[in-house]
Amino acid sequence: MLDDVKNSDIERERVMLVGLYGPTTTRFLAEEYLEELEMLVDTAGGITIQKELQNRTNPDISTYVGKGKLQELKRLKGELRIDTIVFDDDLSPTQIRNVEAGTDAKILDRSALILDIFAGRAKTAAAKTQVELAQLQYLLPRLTRYWTHLSRQKGGIGTKGPGETQIETDRRIIGQRIATLKEKLKKLDQQRVTQRKGREGMNRVSLVGYTNAGKSTLMNAFTETNVLAENRLFATLDSTVRRYDLENHSILLSDTVGFIRKLPHNLIESFKSTLDEVREADILLHIVDGSSKMAQEYIEVVDSTLEELNATNKRTLIVFNKVDKMTADQIAMLRGEYPEAIFVSAEQKIGLSELESQIEELIESEYEEHTLQIPVSKYKAVAFIHENATVNKEVYENSDVELTFSMAEKDFEQLSHLLNTIGAEG
Repeated sequence: MLDDVKNSDIERERVMLVGLYGPTTTRFLAEEYLEELEMLVDTAGGITIQKELQNRTNPDISTYVGKGKLQELKRLKGELRIDTIVFDDDLSPTQIRNVEAGTDAKILDRSALILDIFAGRAKTAAAKTQVELAQLQYLLPRLTRYWTHLSRQKGGIGTKGPGETQIETDRRIIGQRIATLKEKLKKLDQQRVTQRKGREGMNRVSLVGYTNAGKSTLMNAFTETNVLAENRLFATLDSTVRRYDLENHSILLSDTVGFIRKLPHNLIESFKSTLDEVREADILLHIVDGSSKMAQEYIEVVDSTLEELNATNKRTLIVFNKVDKMTADQIAMLRGEYPEAIFVSAEQKIGLSELESQIEELIESEYEEHTLQIPVSKYKAVAFIHENATVNKEVYENSDVELTFSMAEKDFEQLSHLLNTIGAEG
């Protein structure tokens, strides 16, 4: 739980967190989940006053927690002056309605909280469109309950975005709005495709990982940019792409939105166009907060999300960040499980040169050697080879140059196209 409430926290929304543990989730794990939920509440602008866990085999179909626990939540709500109760799982419309009636508090589930954070953090047209679409798709099956619920709210966590401004809107209008947003996203996606075409030929390296793993800090350490990096969840929503020159190769390094446990499906669907940077990357750097005792689960969540994005066939390097905050036992255990992994501290700039070397090795891991004799007049092709390959031998003879070089297959295909084009022009 957060430290004692300070004066500056008086105006913040007072929140109680509720979760379950049982046969499939230990109490320890459930407590860790509520710790993360507390960070989400803090990111949304609230303050956690109380955490409640209940041991149940299955959630109650009507109230999630059962009648007895519901009465306890109502008592705590009054005693602690709770404004909002947030549940760590997604609730059905019936559960939300019954818990709200039984506690007389504003009720949010995990998805609603995450969507609210995204709504507050979306800055670009694409991010705003994606978030609004996800919110509307989330709200549509809950329309009857939410419109009644929001009509008597003055704002706060869980009320940013379309729900607040379309209380009187019916399902038909919402459906039309969803269709409009999908069409808008298609156009934005076409613009991204055009932008990405200009990057063809360069190696694309994408940073992926659980939210708050330090991806943006690593991006800043490499490229000396000012991507927002803070100790809160979902600091980055939009993809940021920067060119970075390694010793032997130039890469396009992209920072993407962090993943999280139980990321709402609608949100993944809406952000798939933004996450094209991940799907189209040549190499993934899977950034993990190595100092966290939940590191293994974070890895599993990211792997699962990558599978949903059809991005599991990539050359991937696991990078354990925050090595400066790790114990010797943590490092030894992770080295044993992930012998190929790299350990760095993006904040302290520890291990970055080793990481760069590993990226270059990954780039060259799929190189094949070729020998071509090219007329010197085809200087564009020669320049392309020098820019995109490792040249092992270069011999000039009369008006030709014989080059022996190692190059990635996709670059060799582009070189072949370039040679044919030049030949046709000649």
